[in-house]
Amino acid sequence: MSLKNYIGLMSGTSLDGVDGVLVAFPDSTAGNNHTAMQLLASAHIPFSTELKQQAMALQQAGENEIEREAALANQLAIVYAECVTELRRQHPNLQVQAIGVHGQTIRHRPDLGFTRQTNNPALLAELTGIDVIADFRSRDIAAGGQGAPLVPAFHRAVFAKTGECRVVLNIGGISNISILHADGRTTGFDTGPGNVLMDAWILQHQGLAYDANGAWAAQGQPDPQLLASLCDEVFLRQSPPKSTGRDFFHLPWLQQKLQAFKHLSVVDVQATLCAFTAQSITDAIREFAPECVAVYVCGGGAYNVSLMQALAQALPQVHWDTTESLGVEVHHVEALAFAWLAQRFVQREAGNLSDVTAARGARILGALYPA
Repeated sequence: MSLKNYIGLMSGTSLDGVDGVLVAFPDSTAGNNHTAMQLLASAHIPFSTELKQQAMALQQAGENEIEREAALANQLAIVYAECVTELRRQHPNLQVQAIGVHGQTIRHRPDLGFTRQTNNPALLAELTGIDVIADFRSRDIAAGGQGAPLVPAFHRAVFAKTGECRVVLNIGGISNISILHADGRTTGFDTGPGNVLMDAWILQHQGLAYDANGAWAAQGQPDPQLLASLCDEVFLRQSPPKSTGRDFFHLPWLQQKLQAFKHLSVVDVQATLCAFTAQSITDAIREFAPECVAVYVCGGGAYNVSLMQALAQALPQVHWDTTESLGVEVHHVEALAFAWLAQRFVQREAGNLSDVTAARGARILGALYPA
């Protein structure tokens, strides 16, 4: 079986850095699964504090946005190139067909017909000497879709099991689920916040980028009234297809909610935010995948012990595990997905699922920046 090598790069809403993989795929994408693809190398390059702050500032409207975004795009391309260099260092003699790079989402407004993933793929192609495939979401939105999530097609190729309904749950800054139905259908959508609110709250009050193992949340008690208020949001009640991001779930949104709960300790707020993420996820699974027998978790939230316990307690009849039990480490899944989408582009095969995004049909996703 002939294999070709691709690089996938992903920097998500958690803004912790870029994850990269070097992976070999069969020439044909038909029937791809984790036994057919071969992960050859992985790398993680953390974002500097300055870069993260610049990306965060662009989440909201501000002065001189065009110039600030262009400068950030150039900086990101340099970090992406550093990740590519590290991957190639591990296999210096391999020819790479293409790089699939997601870019850094700073605005996601499918309701207005656009999404913005900051990146300079032309510079990345110049720095690496490899074809770059980027801008995966725009074509789906142009076809009337949400542009997100795009990973369910990859999840189906890798994790589906005939005759069994499984859910693949990615908990990054935002959480999304792929429902791999027993009859072969695939649906999916963003369920709401993942780590984004917990990360923002612990940064403000503890000076930490994230709540390691959910240890701080475990010291508090969720407040039922605050939890009910957080869950009382239009997005959570909407039927899929739907997608969201920092445009909606952010610190000012949380602070507005907290106006009526100033008596709560900051650690109890953190515990409630953990419970909020768990409830919004499990409510979605309960409603849209009632026949689900197993949930496999990936993304940074898989390392949050408190969150994983809350999920399992909310749906005890479901088997909970991580994607590592299916052969793919939790922090590799999304980067692998964009390497896979790059291969789909090269082979002129569709990368979206209209049942997920509500696009008018299957579309080839991405734009080519030749080396």
